[in-house]
Amino acid sequence: MVTHRGSCLCGAVRYEITGPMRPSVACHCSQCRKSSGHYWSATQVDAGQLAISGDEALRWYRSSAQAERGFCTQCGSALFWRMDGEARVSVGSGTLDLPTGLHTAKHIFVADKSDYYEIEDGPEQCE
Repeated sequence: MVTHRGSCLCGAVRYEITGPMRPSVACHCSQCRKSSGHYWSATQVDAGQLAISGDEALRWYRSSAQAERGFCTQCGSALFWRMDGEARVSVGSGTLDLPTGLHTAKHIFVADKSDYYEIEDGPEQCE
């Protein structure tokens, strides 16, 4: 079974993912842009595949009525996103150690993208 590892910038929060990961999805909504400083790209796994260590530095922020975001209290890295009642967790693709083996499958909320960048041709784009 394949194991992938990742962490925040300072290493206070580390995680391991065991098993397959969904291809990365790039979200251009204003919440993702504001929480990450750019658009946010994430893979997604079943919650049981994700083992987190250093959770004393992990905080969950309720970013909407339906979801919350996990970040490191030491360095501020955005790490996770989860929807209430779902058994899956989105994991920031950029927080994974190399090699990730991922590719970007699609871009979502492209109608909300900022004006300072363009989305590359190739992956599907969803308004």
